[in-house]
Order: sequence, then C-alpha cells, then structure tokens
Amino acid sequence: MSTQPSRHHLDVPGGSVYYEVRGSGPTLLVVGQPMTSAAFVPLAELLAEDYTVVTYDPHGLAESTADDPSLQVTPEIEADDLAHIVDAIGGGKADMFGTSGGAVAGLALVAHHPEKVGTLIAHEPPVPDLLPDAPQVRAVVDDVEDTYRTYGTGAAWGKFAALVMHSGPVSEDGVPPVAWPPPGAEAGDAGGEAADAAMPPEPTEKQRADDELFFLRMLKPFTRYQPAVDVLRTAGPRVVVAVGRTSHEEIPSRSSHALAEQLGTSARVFPGDHVGFLGDPVGFAAAIRQVLDGSQQ
Repeated sequence: MSTQPSRHHLDVPGGSVYYEVRGSGPTLLVVGQPMTSAAFVPLAELLAEDYTVVTYDPHGLAESTADDPSLQVTPEIEADDLAHIVDAIGGGKADMFGTSGGAVAGLALVAHHPEKVGTLIAHEPPVPDLLPDAPQVRAVVDDVEDTYRTYGTGAAWGKFAALVMHSGPVSEDGVPPVAWPPPGAEAGDAGGEAADAAMPPEPTEKQRADDELFFLRMLKPFTRYQPAVDVLRTAGPRVVVAVGRTSHEEIPSRSSHALAEQLGTSARVFPGDHVGFLGDPVGFAAAIRQVLDGSQQ
C-alpha cells in the first residue's frame, strides 16, 4: 500500500535539507548518496509498515540546498545534517540503513554523533582507501573529475560508471571504458551528444548544478573518506556491514569486506548487487528487518 509522506525542509548549517517521513514506529533513516529520496520510495513504503522511515536529499542535491555551492560536501557535513534531522523528528536514537555514499555518511554519523544511532547498516560503502590499490583508485577518481571539467557531464558519468562497474583491483592503467552514451546513442565530442530521439531530456539548470556538486565537491571527499575504525568499534552503536549477493569484486564490495574485517566481523549478505534495493525492495526490506530484529541469515 502506498503511503503519502510528509515533506519537510530543515535549515542546517550551510544550507537547507529536504526530507520525507512515512509510517510510524521506531525511527529508521534510509539514506543513499548521490541517490536522493526519490530512489527509495518503494523500499521506504515497505519499511513504513513497521518504522517511521526518513529519506532525504543529500546536502545540496535535488530539493536540498547549499548556501555556498563552491564548498566541498564531506561525509562529516552529511552526518551533521542527519543528526539535525534526528533532532527535528523527536531526538533520541535512530537506526539507519545507508547505501553507497549514504553508508559512508552513516559511518561518519556513528563516529561524530554516536548518541544519535542505534544500529547502522552500512551497505557497500565505497571506502577504497582501505584497499591495496587505493592509489590507483585515487588516480581514476582524479581522471573522472578532470573529464568533467574538460568534457562535461556525459563523459564524466561514463568514466564514473566504468570505475563503479570494474571488477577486481584497479591497475596502473586505470579501468576499461564502458559503453557511453547508452546503446542507441552516438557519442559526440564531449562523450554525450547523440541522436535526438535516443538521448534523455536536456538536463535542467538544477540538474547541471547537482552534477557539478557531485563531480567537483562531493566525489573526492566521499571516496577518500577513511573510516575511524577504532571509534566505530567502541562508539556504542552497532555497525553491520552488508554486501550484495550478486556483487563480485567491485570497489564497494571489496572495500566493504575490508571494513568488516577491520571491525572484526563478517559482512552480511543482502539481495542483489550495489543497487539491489531498486531491483528487489521486498527482499531488501526483509534483510533490513532481519538485522534490526537481531536475527541471523
């Protein structure tokens, strides 16, 4: 059954964050990054049967704003925003499911605001500085940013997709390219122009601004975040690292296993791959409930 969320805008240091609230019961943050609240509607509606589910648009993206869009958006800034949201909806502790960059923000939330968190499920946080090939990953991220500056959004998303989809350690030669633009479009000088009928609609000014924020102000701070492992072990909140059942040796999966090992645990297995919450929201909701209920696979 579809649940109509309540919509909120909250002033926070450096901007305003947009968030939605569904359901009733214990508070559960459902967070991605750069994914916004819209990506989590099916999952949030399922979880709203048992929880007060909060989704949001990360700092500066979609309906959230940044006062100074030239400043970096770091995991610590997003953690502060999430702490303000928890206070705004009643305070106390909230559980959190964070995926991708949202899981990185969750790790920062536990490190800096442990009193706000009960259990964090960190699903495939891309923290490649924990990996032996961290210098090569950093070089590829540098290239993604340079590509955005030189050729624009289409080419940059293509290189970012190649990095995210790459299986196995990254070599000195970087990662092989993936087909970009999507099949049916013809690549142009900027890695993105194509036949009119094949290409998506022209992005809005806000979408262009969001792409610039992601590639120039957000990508490096998140992919170079170093989890405070010693703090995570002792801060109090339970941290459960999760990986997709069909994920293989991609960076988010490899770095998740490395993080779990440093925390002295094993990664829990969730349905699907890095974006399994999109393909199987029912299975994902069940997996989240299992963790929060304390049950085992």
